[in-house]
Amino acid sequence: MEWRGTGILLAVRRHGESSAIIEVFTEAQGRHVGIVRGGAGRKMGPVLQPGAQLDVVWRARLEEHIGAFTVEPDRSRTAAAMSDRLMLAGLNSVTNLLSFCLPERVPDEELYRRSEELLDLLDFPDVWPLAYLRWEVLLLKQLGYALQLETCAVTGTTQDLIYVSPKTGRAVSRLGAGDWADRLLPLPPALRGLGDAPDHEIFDGLKTTGHFLSAHMAAHLAGRPLPEARARFLDTFSRRL
Repeated sequence: MEWRGTGILLAVRRHGESSAIIEVFTEAQGRHVGIVRGGAGRKMGPVLQPGAQLDVVWRARLEEHIGAFTVEPDRSRTAAAMSDRLMLAGLNSVTNLLSFCLPERVPDEELYRRSEELLDLLDFPDVWPLAYLRWEVLLLKQLGYALQLETCAVTGTTQDLIYVSPKTGRAVSRLGAGDWADRLLPLPPALRGLGDAPDHEIFDGLKTTGHFLSAHMAAHLAGRPLPEARARFLDTFSRRL
């Protein structure tokens, strides 16, 4: 068995004395795991950094085997991320979330494309947080937890939508919230793709997406907490507000 492609390196762990097991997210193969011979050595260490774009060839005797990768670097994103603490925290959040929640060997072309585009924006810290928020909204959708933010779940109105139901992911208007307002999640314009998206709105949007990633996706899909990398990203972002 053999396939070739390009993908995003999600995770690396040492295997034996000199090899490494890597996870790569590719457009056609989804999240795929394999061994890199010599991957723990000095030559490959700088190449095998999470977030890197790699050209890979995977080979195995049988399809169900873990198989082995040969890799060639396409482009590194380490320099862009290392130049800004928020970008580094963001890169780690993206790669950790994808490694955490994606099923193995299940393609998702839209999520792959958007993930690649997001990581290619690491050189632009002014626009990256909003792009990241939109990426988390897509991640929820692709995993079956789409937010429905166009009309109020209570009144049906499309006006004055400022809350999200933590149970259903549906928008709720100010009027529709009534006495339940303090139990609802914020729905800033940035989460709906509206307005100028100041940082405090993006942060509020991330608190809302974080609830669904944790209480719905992680609890039901993985049965364990979200990777700490996401919390570190939010903590770093909060210091910028």
